[in-house]
Amino acid sequence: MTGSEVKKMKSEEIGIELKRLRERLYQLRCQTISEKVEDNSQFKKIRKDVARLMTERRTRLSAGAV
Repeated sequence: MTGSEVKKMKSEEIGIELKRLRERLYQLRCQTISEKVEDNSQFKKIRKDVARLMTERRTRLSAGAV
């Protein structure tokens, strides 16, 4: 997911995507306990996507308050 893709999303979509990515991150963490994770780079990718979404959400909230 790129920054331009995030900017095109609606606020509701950002919330839904954040929830989905956080659930996926939780599943990966649980998977590391019970079995071997095939692609460890998924952790970094998901965390970066979450950060992008949260940054855009915060930007929109700040812009709306001004």
